[in-house]
Amino acid sequence: MSTIDHVTSSYHSEVPAAEGLRIGIAVAEWNSNITEALLEGAKSVLHTRGAAEVVIFRVPGAFELVNASARLRAQGVDAVIAIGCVVRGDTAHFDYICQGVTSGLSVLNTQPVIVESKEPRYVPVIFGVLTTEDMGQAEERAGGRLGNKGVEAAETALKMCRPVCIIEK
Repeated sequence: MSTIDHVTSSYHSEVPAAEGLRIGIAVAEWNSNITEALLEGAKSVLHTRGAAEVVIFRVPGAFELVNASARLRAQGVDAVIAIGCVVRGDTAHFDYICQGVTSGLSVLNTQPVIVESKEPRYVPVIFGVLTTEDMGQAEERAGGRLGNKGVEAAETALKMCRPVCIIEK
């Protein structure tokens, strides 16, 4: 579904409350004009929905989001949101970074985490990384005409966390 169709679609489930949840956000400093807007969007949803705690872990760039997300999972958060922005340039660097981040975050989603000798559990890791052709596309998705993908990432985290928490309790 395209972003504009998604924004105008009526096929969305309600965003659950976040009371009692600890949510981790790994955010890249690279392209901070975009990532800070995405972070603010995510935090606004989490605070409005009543999250008990929001833990922010800042890293230099998008590639480091995988490590930060793994560390947040190990701290016992209920969900992790990875926020970054990779804009295509003139070299293959864009492809390598996007592939590495996507693969790394995908692997984290399939691996259980054990915290404080408790039962293994799956902590959702939400892909809030913009991969755009140019800065204009990123700006449109960081509070511009196509909304704020940080908001969508936070909503996704809450939707993924509640079923996981219910199933595992």
